[in-house]
Amino acid sequence: MVRLLASPVSVMIVLFARAITAVRAVWPESGVASRRVVYFANHSSHGDFILIWTVLPPRLRRRTRPVAGADYWLKSRLNAFIGRDIFNAVLIERDREKRSEDPIAQMTAALDAGSSLILFPEGTRNLTEAPLQPFKSGLFHLAQARPDIDLVPVWINNLNRVLPKGEIVPIPLICTVTFGEALRIGAGEDKAAFLMRAGAALLTLSPKPPGNGE
Repeated sequence: MVRLLASPVSVMIVLFARAITAVRAVWPESGVASRRVVYFANHSSHGDFILIWTVLPPRLRRRTRPVAGADYWLKSRLNAFIGRDIFNAVLIERDREKRSEDPIAQMTAALDAGSSLILFPEGTRNLTEAPLQPFKSGLFHLAQARPDIDLVPVWINNLNRVLPKGEIVPIPLICTVTFGEALRIGAGEDKAAFLMRAGAALLTLSPKPPGNGE
């Protein structure tokens, strides 16, 4: 029954996301990546991966899995149905003391099985005034483990205003999902340099603030 429900509900979620946000994808000059990749994005809402998932072409959407916190997506039957059954999320236990699996091993296993991933290197939602929080080390370790996989920066704009923290009724606003050119870890590149470069690639996709001469 769960499997039968998952497909039509996923279509409803896509239609609802498009209706509320009128979300528009902005692709890089190289176009849509057809191979397996890791999309890494800014994080300001629980709906972030839904927007990325929504704008992907159906053939890519079917094999793209968000990486998400098990504590949130398994806390209720509804959450589990959405996160595990509809989106087929790679569910990571964020509490180190409770982990029975290595998160990097979980992600590499998904990549090796042919899936693409959606990853949020900040780790938690950004509720600060800064455009990005410092990246956690997971993206670096994943890039090290699979250096042949392209890493695609993705900037999600406006979704934090559609569904602010603590609200349950979304506010209709236009959102954009901007995809950048893929990058890979360099030979011998250390963690600090790589994460700085990845963060800079992501920030270049963010809308320019007013008054900066753009």
